[in-house]
Amino acid sequence: MSTQTQQPPVVPPPPPLVKVPRLISHAGLQPREWKIGRGYSVGEIKALGLSVREARLLGIYVDERRKTVWQHNIERLREWLIKVLKGEILPPDPTLPKIIKIKPKRGRVFRGLTPAGRRMRGLMSVKLKETHKHKWKKKQKERELKKRHEAARAKGGH
Repeated sequence: MSTQTQQPPVVPPPPPLVKVPRLISHAGLQPREWKIGRGYSVGEIKALGLSVREARLLGIYVDERRKTVWQHNIERLREWLIKVLKGEILPPDPTLPKIIKIKPKRGRVFRGLTPAGRRMRGLMSVKLKETHKHKWKKKQKERELKKRHEAARAKGGH
């Protein structure tokens, strides 16, 4: 007879219940009282003695936009948390926010998308794609070195 220790199952936290807003299209009468929300409010997490980061590390979704604190949500989450602490169930993977990669700005200077238009605006440099600074810096350096005008700089210029 082999003695294998059974791993407890991974059980996600119960989804939070939030009130359905009263809509004019429903003449102020809700189609139903409650619906499943995106996550628990910060107040509901604090009521359990957790911080937002600790909750997310336990796999609990947190909706920071919600302000309401519902007692039934706190009770549901407390029951789940007690089971996790006893070791009856395992929490899911952390639900930390995704790292958002910020794209470079693509404003007015990128209106001329042809290579000639970008070169004219001084945007061919990879580092300084966003502004005219590169072009004006280059022109200032030419003035200081007393170089001829940029139109005469290229091959075959007059």
